[in-house]
Amino acid sequence: MLLDDFFTLVWLIFIGLMVLAVYALVHAALQREDAFRAADKQTKPFWLVILGVTVAVHLFVPGMLLLKLIGAVVTIVYLVDVRPAVRAVSGGGGGRGRGGRSSSDGPYGPYNGNR
Repeated sequence: MLLDDFFTLVWLIFIGLMVLAVYALVHAALQREDAFRAADKQTKPFWLVILGVTVAVHLFVPGMLLLKLIGAVVTIVYLVDVRPAVRAVSGGGGGRGRGGRSSSDGPYGPYNGNR
């Protein structure tokens, strides 16, 4: 019974990693090609191929734990390193925590309310 619970936990972890890989693949597909070059990261086709192979391994290759772990590392590298750099270059990002701009910022700096 304990072994069944362990395998269920491992299965849920791999489902979560597959969802992250699909999210990373969709995000990479929706970004502009020049944003990757401007962020000084690998090219968009490189990331699409790598993340596509990762999703394919998760979906179609049973077992192969090593390939799934390599895919998890690739996905995490994309989400932690490449995604924020591409978003910063392409102007994505919400409030002050993401890109340093506020919704009250104008084209020449922050709006100070006629002070």
